[in-house]
Amino acid sequence: MLEDLGMDDEGDDDPVPLPNVNAAILKKVIQWCTHHKDDPPPPEDDENKEKRTDDIPVWDQEFLKVDQGILFELILTVANMIKGKTPEEIRKTFNIKNDFTEEDEAQVHKENQWCEEK
Repeated sequence: MLEDLGMDDEGDDDPVPLPNVNAAILKKVIQWCTHHKDDPPPPEDDENKEKRTDDIPVWDQEFLKVDQGILFELILTVANMIKGKTPEEIRKTFNIKNDFTEEDEAQVHKENQWCEEK
């Protein structure tokens, strides 16, 4: 992952600036990464497979039970990540596949045109 950011193992003692992350959120991220460090890579998306949210492992379910303050910080962080981005940029940021047809996109644009007018 560090290589993807243009960093390598040679500067192990070099600080990594994290100006937009508070201690509580960083602790949660490290806790999650530590738990999942040996997980196998996720399987390739099967376009015919329905996405499920009822098969979340127990550890992850417990991990996601956070107090309101941390939840608010996480929501603000995600909101700042998508602020000012196009739908395509948001999909790229979060690795979200666009499964809308052109007709679906046109319908969504039509229904939400009121909030795009300036």
